[in-house]
Amino acid sequence: MELQFGFILLVSVGLTYGVAPYHDPHCGGKQVIVHLFEWKWTDIAKECERFLGPKGFCGVQVSPPMEHAMITTDGDRPWWERYQPISYKLTSRSGNEAQLKDMVQRCKAVGVRVYVDAVVNHMAGLGRKGVGTAGSTFDSDARDFPGVPYTKDNFNDRSDCPSHDGNVNNYGDPKNVRNCYLVGLTDLDASQEYVQDKISGYFNHLISLGVAGFRVDAAKHMWPKDLEGILAKTHDLPEGGRPFFYHEVIDRNDGAIKVNEYFHLGYVTEFRYMQKVREGASDLGRLGAVYDPGWGMAPPDQAFVFVDNHDTQRGNEALTYKNGAEYKRAVAFTLAYNYGFTRVMSSYYFTDNSAGPPRNADMSAKDVIIKSDGTCDNGWVCEHRWKSIGNMAMFRNAVAGTSVDNFKYENGVLSFNRGNKGFFAMGSNPFSISVNTGLPAGEYCDLISECAQKIRVDGSGHAQVSPKDPSDPFVAIITQGGNHIAVSNNPDVGNPTTGHVVANTLPPYTPSGSQNFKRTVIMIEKQTNPGQDLFIRGGIDYAHRAGCSASAALSSNPCAIPIRHINPGSSNHFDKVKAWSVGDNFLDWGGPEPGQGSYQGRQPEGTPAYWSTNDHSNSGYSTLNNYGNHYWIVDVEMDCSKTENGFFEVKAVVNGVWESDSSTSAPCSGLGSQRLPYTTKNHFAKCGYKNVFHFNSQTCQISSL
Repeated sequence: MELQFGFILLVSVGLTYGVAPYHDPHCGGKQVIVHLFEWKWTDIAKECERFLGPKGFCGVQVSPPMEHAMITTDGDRPWWERYQPISYKLTSRSGNEAQLKDMVQRCKAVGVRVYVDAVVNHMAGLGRKGVGTAGSTFDSDARDFPGVPYTKDNFNDRSDCPSHDGNVNNYGDPKNVRNCYLVGLTDLDASQEYVQDKISGYFNHLISLGVAGFRVDAAKHMWPKDLEGILAKTHDLPEGGRPFFYHEVIDRNDGAIKVNEYFHLGYVTEFRYMQKVREGASDLGRLGAVYDPGWGMAPPDQAFVFVDNHDTQRGNEALTYKNGAEYKRAVAFTLAYNYGFTRVMSSYYFTDNSAGPPRNADMSAKDVIIKSDGTCDNGWVCEHRWKSIGNMAMFRNAVAGTSVDNFKYENGVLSFNRGNKGFFAMGSNPFSISVNTGLPAGEYCDLISECAQKIRVDGSGHAQVSPKDPSDPFVAIITQGGNHIAVSNNPDVGNPTTGHVVANTLPPYTPSGSQNFKRTVIMIEKQTNPGQDLFIRGGIDYAHRAGCSASAALSSNPCAIPIRHINPGSSNHFDKVKAWSVGDNFLDWGGPEPGQGSYQGRQPEGTPAYWSTNDHSNSGYSTLNNYGNHYWIVDVEMDCSKTENGFFEVKAVVNGVWESDSSTSAPCSGLGSQRLPYTTKNHFAKCGYKNVFHFNSQTCQISSL
């Protein structure tokens, strides 16, 4: 949906069929998208790295990247000019194609996928002509868009539209909705193979840049069969699988077109949820019935849900950032509940409904500035950074697939648990309740306070629960992955794995002088979730040497290789690595050694690694890392005399999950013609070198230190 010429466009979407392969967002099971409305590509790339990745966001919806009209009204350029396409060239108010590609790749590298707001129902509105943001000329009245190119023959003819004026004005007639001009926007005839080729070509180009999916704007105004044709011509993603699609279909039981017409094409927007959650945010007891199948709402596996979007914000029909506490309650509940696939809004401040993004004197969008407290400046709201919203992305991820149990509303406080994986409570005011959390006994970090308080659950599952900050009356705890959740307020700093601030440089290495011991570095690239850590195990295959046994003392085990940990640094980030390194004297296959240190009661799973990046401005920067984010490092002195002609095996373990087996017969790049001593299903590394691997991959590189 889009706002055009000062009017809200109310669009719906349709009915039928079963779930198709367009429902996978390709983000490793993560559950939350954020719409960074009108952000520049350069700012989005930074936000992926410093916030969205660490918080576990699935992806970011970006504003339309295609060439659009440049429209000046009252000395400003309205936001809705981006919904008036001129061509499919990738130059827009957010940046050019090179910046878009860089953003997509940087976001993908930290586990955040990019979804494009695709405006393909129409081109620019009647009465407009001139030059677009990429320099293409156009004349809408002549239906002439040479930047594509489209001519008059590619648009729905007046004879196809049953309305008296050629515009959409009767939502009870599917032909009127789909063949007429939506508020004067020139309506493409997407039944034509040529038009389908141009639209799918646009999608395919974006997919080649790394884009994972699309929000189809005004999909209600496109015939489902035409969309079928377009999607059939759209390529698979390079990594495999169909692109993710979610279609803007506004169905409020008020027209001929229904959401289920589009179910086979992906998710559909569920605008009735927006109404339900608005009502419940001021009367929390009503939230128990927020999903009402009898009201025609899409089932959970088809519904794309949100509290507000860029259109509804300007129509006063939804809660927005301007509603403060009510808005927080609506979004936090949405992320805690189990209905639909979720998107949160990230806005800029506005009073004029047509106002474009915060801008400089030359009409360019202002940079997004992050203040020391983690909130935004320069005219940007950044609701996704509010603690009761941003931290709930981790909650949603951790409880995916569980039911809502023990739903309770009493004395102004709503609470429920998500199976045995998470518990959530909120109130209109500060509260303190004794409640059944449904969780195992233990002490859990409160996600909302970013672990500033912990909630103790007793053996019966009960806990005394109250918010840490009375002005933010929410509590959320999860059983897995919630122990390290703080993100640095420095706008350019933040470890996407633990959130701890770390030293930017490592201490200098001083050799121990032992003749057989040589410094050896193992690096394994693996993106993890908050609270996860990577360990390595290895040595020599038990089947390759006689006398190797898991029960034998390591000092007499021919397959275990003596190591000495090199001090990783003095920051708190390394505290657990240091603790787990104590008593870790061998690279071996058996996990924790007798007497090996623990960290805050947690036992190691082998030889510990620490997270690193090659970004100098990031707190996880390591001089050993020349590659990118999410490279875990083990830095030791190793007894090369115990290896097999200088080679040894290694495999990573993340929270109890091993890498998959692989067949290693060829040496890593960098070893030239050197031969491996035998075949293994693990990585082969070389003592005295830097060894770079990738989790579940045979690709590797070995180089001198």
